[in-house]
Amino acid sequence: MGLRDLLFGRSKLKEASTDQLFALSTARVTLETKLGLRSAGRAGICFKPLSAGEFAQAESELAELLAVAARDSGSLVSQSTDEHGFQWIVLEDPELEDLITTVHLVGTDLAARGFGAQLLAAVFRFEGRERPVYWIYGYKRAAFWPFIPTGEGKERDNAEELALKAQLEAELPVEQDLTRWLGLFGSPV
Repeated sequence: MGLRDLLFGRSKLKEASTDQLFALSTARVTLETKLGLRSAGRAGICFKPLSAGEFAQAESELAELLAVAARDSGSLVSQSTDEHGFQWIVLEDPELEDLITTVHLVGTDLAARGFGAQLLAAVFRFEGRERPVYWIYGYKRAAFWPFIPTGEGKERDNAEELALKAQLEAELPVEQDLTRWLGLFGSPV
């Protein structure tokens, strides 16, 4: 960022990092045996909408990429837009490793095509408790955080989220700044 950017309030968006996604795969044993959480077979990638020009260029490339990812992993892939206008790529696959690999493939390919700054988060849904547990990966911070909505409006179970952080931070890169633990209420995952 140069002086001109500082003076006029422009800043370049931080690029995405997909490197730490595979830590979730190594934490799987702890998730399943110690915490009773198993993959719900759903994951998603959330990204900022592209401008009209960017979207026209990327739309066909994205469709091609998703077709290849679905074919290679056997995952079901769909796209949607949430109530806030963010775009989602939603994956369904019974194997957690396939979900992680496909999320990594899509994120890496989007970043390689120049859309890394648009990537916001990857979300992995887990079951085995009273409520679904989501592990969210923030692309900009290259870290995970737990998210447990209570189902009552925009409420979340902070105590349980902190307990999960304590139990998994030795295995996962967990976001240490709790103010960055964004809740993705209403996600299609």
